[in-house]
This record gives sequence, structure tokens and C-alpha cells, in this order.
Amino acid sequence: MTVSQTDPDESPSVSDPILTVSDLTVRFNMDRGVSRVLDDVNLEIGRNEILGVVGESGSGKSMFADSLLDAVVDPGVVTGDVTYYPDSGEPVDVLEFDKQERNRYRWEEVSMVFQGAMSSFNPVREIRTHFVETLSAHDEPVSEGMERARQLLSDLYLDPDRVLDAYPHELSGGMKQRALIALSLVLEPEVLVMDEPTAALDLLMQRSIISMIEELKDKYDLAIVFITHDLPLVAGLVDRLAVMYGFEFVETAPLETLLRDASHPYTRSLLKSTPNPSMPLDAMEPIVGSSPDPVDPPTGCSYHPRCPLADERCEREDPGGNRVSEDHVVACHHWEDAADAVSMPTDDGDASDHANERTPIERDDGGPGREPSADPVVSMRDVEVHFEDDGPLGSILSDPEVVRAVDGVDIDIFENDVLVLVGESGCGKTTLGKVGVALQEPTGGRVEYRGQDIWRAKKRLGEIETPYRQIRRSLQIVHQDPGSSLNSMRRVSSMLEAPLKRWQRDKSEQERRELILSMLEYVGMAPPEDYVDRYPHQLSGGEKQRVALVRALLMNPEVILADEPVSALDVSLRVEIMDLMIELQERFDTSYLFVSHDLSNARYIAGKTDGRIAVMYLGEIVEVGTVDQIMNDPRHPYTRALRWATPELDLGSRESVEAGDGPMRRIDVPDPTDPPRGCRYHTRCSEVIPPAEYDFEQSAWNAVMDLKVAVEREGFDRAEAETRILEDANGELTADGSADPLPAAMRDHFGIPDQLSDPDAERVLSTALEHITEGRTDAADELFRTEFETVCQTRRPETVSVTENGSARGVACFLESDRDSSTGTSAR
Repeated sequence: MTVSQTDPDESPSVSDPILTVSDLTVRFNMDRGVSRVLDDVNLEIGRNEILGVVGESGSGKSMFADSLLDAVVDPGVVTGDVTYYPDSGEPVDVLEFDKQERNRYRWEEVSMVFQGAMSSFNPVREIRTHFVETLSAHDEPVSEGMERARQLLSDLYLDPDRVLDAYPHELSGGMKQRALIALSLVLEPEVLVMDEPTAALDLLMQRSIISMIEELKDKYDLAIVFITHDLPLVAGLVDRLAVMYGFEFVETAPLETLLRDASHPYTRSLLKSTPNPSMPLDAMEPIVGSSPDPVDPPTGCSYHPRCPLADERCEREDPGGNRVSEDHVVACHHWEDAADAVSMPTDDGDASDHANERTPIERDDGGPGREPSADPVVSMRDVEVHFEDDGPLGSILSDPEVVRAVDGVDIDIFENDVLVLVGESGCGKTTLGKVGVALQEPTGGRVEYRGQDIWRAKKRLGEIETPYRQIRRSLQIVHQDPGSSLNSMRRVSSMLEAPLKRWQRDKSEQERRELILSMLEYVGMAPPEDYVDRYPHQLSGGEKQRVALVRALLMNPEVILADEPVSALDVSLRVEIMDLMIELQERFDTSYLFVSHDLSNARYIAGKTDGRIAVMYLGEIVEVGTVDQIMNDPRHPYTRALRWATPELDLGSRESVEAGDGPMRRIDVPDPTDPPRGCRYHTRCSEVIPPAEYDFEQSAWNAVMDLKVAVEREGFDRAEAETRILEDANGELTADGSADPLPAAMRDHFGIPDQLSDPDAERVLSTALEHITEGRTDAADELFRTEFETVCQTRRPETVSVTENGSARGVACFLESDRDSSTGTSAR
């Protein structure tokens, strides 16, 4: 199938192309036949545009990216043309380059950011070495190149000195990914190809990097090809979208056109299958069927086996490219009927207008949920899990660092309940979940199963009403990556028989097999005889997760910890698996403790089950409530930041990205071994409460807080501060080397106004800056603590219970003290 965008009878869709791809095909010779992983692809990429390439896993997106750099690995065979149009000179065919020309083209003209930042860096070399080696390999002056590197790192909100001197493992995932982006730009390329650059990152880091990419594109005049499976993510970034299916482009159009008037049935189905806050819950539907086999693709239209409009013509004839408008091309025989065949919601309101969440029934304790007057199945009170990190030399040289993975959490899980834990990586979600299903012993607090202390039962301490064996069977887990949680050396039948042999010994071999077959058929693996004797590598990602669900349900558990059960799956499969989980819950009367970093997934499963969402930050639950409360009226500033970072499939998300900064002061999460005192979010919060004694504007107070936190938690080396901060502010040292410009440069660096509106506050700040200038950082810290202390730093907020319209929520934030509310002690 060919979607021609260079048809001589049509106006070109891109007026100033920087790359064009014509009749591009990539094939691999395999034992079972020829695998065509790109099939006669045609596309133009405009100069200074951001092009989004979207589609399911295995559709050919990454192979397209590799082809743009002529980087398809052997034994792949590439045919067709990839033409590059430099700023000056004649167009060149990339596939005809010799080795020297190809090396110069890569990085200097077209560079690439890969998905896994950790695998892109040498783990035994400092980040600085990667930049130096790249510059040296291309005969670039290292000193000038490193200046560019420092500027790029600063543009990406990183401390150049810290990052350049660090090893990859010493940086967080978001910091590594930003360092990789800087490395890819250090040779000043014209085109940046980004292959799933944010796939492994949390929502807040994803959204932050999306904002940075927009800034980099404008500052460095880049053309960007952004490849992803996540449609909502790129809706806030790209100018144009190209949708891939079955190793070819099936639709290309400007972002606004594609979101409002998609004309290919696959594109419309993809839009409907992607969990996002803009879509009514009942409107989201999975795409039936599976992607085509590259060795044996369907004849005619590659989408016809899954398409509601398919007819004999679709099975027989390649649809080619149909031009819907000058810049909108679709490969479909029946594109004019696609809107009727795959309808989209007509409501243009926001999520609060059509969320379709059902009103939860209120428990006696005022918490949201579905089971009134019910005793909890699992109850956790003041739970703590602290891990000691002794380092490579143990505690010989210093005391071990303590990671407070979970710190003082109260939560209940009821019968037929769904509780979703959301938050950034490292916040303690999985650890808390494992505590809830008796897989992790807490270092403090109490965990009960139906009133029985779980760990006393395991250790056989005191009177035991419920034996640990029964508890263990009633609490199960479904892991994040089904590929690694299933034994690669055992067949499906063997893996599913193991729990039955242990817990249901009275069943015969035939009864066990019949039960396994019926369960496989129930979860959609039909006919089950085709699957029961397969190994995990012979199953798709969705099929592996179905097997994992069956394995957990064979125990007839009361609570299942579902640890990111859909994050490793294609976007189009996530709704399908969550629908299956909901159906299984209704049949088996189980409860889910569902862990997710994605609010869209949390909204879907909790919204369809009248469940709750609990937001975690650095080991604490900061807010818990119904879906409507969390999504449409978040109260904690961190919840608001997560909500802001959740991508939506509407044009408003683009406008919010272009509007500038989000609702947080800092991007990176604090070190969990040294969490901030008081409210742990205060180092990032844009609504941190000013001291009552002074009159601060919020923006000015936020800037002062950034300086205050930097002095308290990082300290200042006077010489380093002069060099780094003055450079950042484009300042210059005085002739005698004194630091007179430093206070003004520090104000500029932290965004503090030249003069605070409150004269008393200005005097305190000026004195603190003088202390820092004189190298008396301790004195500045003491002054800040005495005069500019905030309640957000002096003590941890207790959970406030807020009841509105018959529904309650828990919020751990001092801002709630100003509302008409009552203070409680648990986040139920």
C-alpha cells in the first residue's frame, strides 16, 4: 500500500521539506519467509516542523526512524529513497552515502534520541566523556563543543557540572533522558528523530520534557520526528500526525484535522481505544483483533481483517492514497464512511462534563466506596517500610542511609473494592501494595486481614484466628511485566497447574485441565487448546497478561495487587485488559489494589467500578477520593500537578503546553534517602504557604523558597556560586574579583524580584544574600529558618477529611485548613 504525498497531480503537503521518503521498503529474510517491516512508505518531513508518528507496537515506527539515518541493521535490506535537503547545496540520497558521508550525516545533520537512556550511555564512563568522545569523533573543537553541551544541559533544566561529572546510574531516569537529548544536539543537527523518548518516564517528567522539546525546537530551529504509541502525549506537541498500521502510513494530517476529522477507521479506533481524560468512559473501546504478521500480511488493505467497513474490494485491492484535502491523505477505500462506522463522542466539553463516573456509596466512616457498613478485607494502620542502604562498604565508613519507602500510611481495602495507587516512580506505590498483600513485611505499623494481624499469624505469635496459609492464598499479585513474571521454560498448562496442585489437591489431573481450559476461554484465549501448551515467547503481550490474571484468579483470592498491569502493553490493549479485569472482578468477587503512574488508566478502572484513587508522594498518601474528585477537583497541589501532566486528546492540551510552566517549581523528585522536612512536597509546590509575618506575592515567595531550599539542602560554595550563577545570569565579576554582582545574579537566577513588595521581607532577604556573598551560608540558613519559616516546613500535614455533596475525601495539605473541614488521622 502506498500513501503518496508527492503525487504530481496534487499540491505538495509540505512546502519546504527537509527529508522526503519515497517507496521505502525494509525487509528481512527469515526462516519462515520474507518479513517486510516497512512497505513502500512515502512521507515528507517539513523544515522546522514537529511530526508525530503514532501506531501500535510492531507497526514499523522504529524501523522508519532507523531508515531516516540509514541505520537499519544487517541483514535488513532497504530499498527506495531517503532524500535530505540541506540548508545549502543540492539534495542528497541518504541511502547512497559512503561510510564517511554517512558518519558525518548522522549526528551533524540528523540525530536520534533512543527510548532507553540507560542503554544509550556507557555505564562505566562519566556523562562528560560521552560528550567529549562524540565531539572528537566528528573532529569538532572540544572546548567549544563542551560550552554548547553546558548550555544545552542548562536549557533542559539540569545542573551542567553535576550531570557532566556523574555516571549514568547516579542520575534519575528523567535526568538521563534529558542528558541524552543534550548529547544528541551537541553537534547542532537540523533534524532530531526521537524514538519513544518519554516512554519509560513518569507523567510529570513526560510533560516537562514535552515542554522542553517545544522550547528546543524554537531555539535551535529543529525539525523533529517524534515517534510514540501514545496519542494523547503528542497531541500537546506536534504540528502534524502520521499514523502507521501494518508497516505503512494509513493517514497523515495536521494535528487539528486528525483529532477532529480522522478519516481512516484505524485512526478513529485508535483515538477511541486510548485512555485519556477527555474521553467519556463508556466511549472508550479496544480495537478488536491483532496487528498483521510481517511475513504473511493480509492482501489488499492491511487493516481489513479488523475493519468494520471491510468488503471484498478491501480484501482484494490496495487502497493507495486518497487526498481528503491538500494536507490530509488517507489510505482507505471507504474513508468517506469512516465517521459513521466508527463514531466519536460529540460532546466537546472537558472531562468534568462527561466523565460518566457513577456516584459512590458512602461508607459509615465517610470514605468513598461501594460497600456501606463493611469491615475491610485488608487494613493498614500507620504502615512504615524503611530500607537501609549500606552502600558497597556497608556501615564501615558511615551510617547507612535510610529510604523511607512508605511512611505512616493508613488505608483500607473492602470487598469488591478498587483502590488505585498513583504517583511518580519511587514514591512507594509498589512497596505499599506488596505490604497490602503480605509480600513485604512492614518495619512499623500494623497490617490486618479480616482483623487478623498478618505477620503475627505468619510468625505464630499469640492467638491466631486466621492461619497464614489462608491469608497467603487470599492475597495474590499480577506483576507489571508478564514476560518476566512467567517462567519462560514452562508451558501455560504447567504454570497454571502449579497453584492448583498446591491449593486444590483433591482435583484430578483431568479436572485441573478442564478448569484451566475454561478459564483461558473465559479470558478470551479461544480456542483454549491452541494456547494451553504454548510457551510464553509464543504469546503476545496481552495474552501473557491474561495468563497472569488466570494464575492469580485460580486461587479465588479476595484481593489482587495489580502492579502496573497494563503499562507494558500497547495503548490499544490497555482498555481491553482493564475491561477484562473489571469483568473478572464481577464474576469472582475480588478486590483490586491497582498500581499505576498513569492517571488516565486510574480514571478508567476506578471510574468503571466506583473505586477510589489514592495519590502517593515520597512514601505518603497525600490525597484519596473518588474519580470525580481527583480528576475534576483535585485539592492537593501535587494531585493538581499530576492532573496537569496527564495528556489529553484535545487541542487544549497543546495550548496548555505552549502557555508555559506547570503547577510545580522543580522537575526532579528529592532524594528519598533525605526527604524534605515538613510537607515533603514543599520543595516543588507552587502554592507553598508564606510566613504569616510578611506580605508576599505567591510568585515572589516561590522564588525565595527556591533559594531558601537551595541554601538549606544543598548549601553554597561561594566560588562555585560566583562562577555558575553569574554565568547563568550573563553577569561579570568585578575587576578586583569581588562578588558585588552576586546578590543581583542570585536574584536573577532564582527569579526573585529586584525589590520585594514588603520592606521588612526585603531587608531579611538582602541580609541573607549578603551572608551568602561573604561565604557565611550557615548564617543565611539560620536567618531564613528564623524569619522565613513556613508551616509547610515545620511539620507534616495531617490528613483532612473533606465532605462535599455526600462524598468524602482525604487531603494531607495545610491549604485545607482554610476550608470548612474537620481534621482526621487516616486516609481511608
